[in-house]
Amino acid sequence: MDLQASVALFLLLTLPYTQGLHGLYSFGQHDLFYKKNHCKPIPTNLLLCHDIEYTEMRLPNLLGHETMNEVLQQASSWIPLVQKQCHPDTRKFLCSLFAPVCLDDLDEPIQPCRSLCESVRNGCAPIMSAFGFPWPKMLQCEHFPLDNDLCIPQASAGTAVPVTKAVPRVCDACKETDENDNEIIDNLCKNDFALKIKVKEIAYINGDTKIVPETKSRTIYKLNGVTERDLRRTVLWLRDGLQCICEEMNDINAAYLVMGQKMDGDLVITSLKRWQKGQREFKRISRSIRKLQC
Repeated sequence: MDLQASVALFLLLTLPYTQGLHGLYSFGQHDLFYKKNHCKPIPTNLLLCHDIEYTEMRLPNLLGHETMNEVLQQASSWIPLVQKQCHPDTRKFLCSLFAPVCLDDLDEPIQPCRSLCESVRNGCAPIMSAFGFPWPKMLQCEHFPLDNDLCIPQASAGTAVPVTKAVPRVCDACKETDENDNEIIDNLCKNDFALKIKVKEIAYINGDTKIVPETKSRTIYKLNGVTERDLRRTVLWLRDGLQCICEEMNDINAAYLVMGQKMDGDLVITSLKRWQKGQREFKRISRSIRKLQC
């Protein structure tokens, strides 16, 4: 899978890794854990760490998050990195921080071993670096203990398993299609708008992907159901974006053709294609739009 695929873009454009690490305590200083700790069930909506090897997590966690709401908010931004499968232990490492295993008879938190951190860093840091984000300072691997019986080790080469049980599905709006002119027109006529955009910001809210285009984005086509005001304040939504991947959206500097419908006041994307100047398919799209009669 290409390292510069859309999953990495979604993650790195919207909720930078430093946000996901807000509140991370200084390793070696356990002031947080002088407080009485509580074991909490790992909730089903903690998608990053649900259905792992254990069922109860510790709060506050190793990132300093003291409420489950904060854990849920910050953990969601890391899901695309896990989906990217840059290392088989990525999920294991992140969950050891976001949702550390909780044992009633153990006062000190169980940290990831340094070798686990180094292995994941070596596999995933290139993805972050490609988009201008260095490996976070607060995750420098020297913060973690050398391998011992009380830290979480990396999987051995012989026992490494994929980080997900199945390859994430491709978002419906991002599936490749081979449309002829008539099909392009039909698709446009089924939608309320078509925009040529560049992405300014992406965020994840309640499992959906929120896409904010740059102001230079322009309207190609709109129906009566979408007003100019709608499009001037454009916020686009990809439904269930945390549950699927969008490989089509793989370049921070690229332009995209997005089509969609207005649903309950939101502009929801139904089709997303990378706009490649001079490409035959998009010449056809341009001609189709000019002669469009729905």
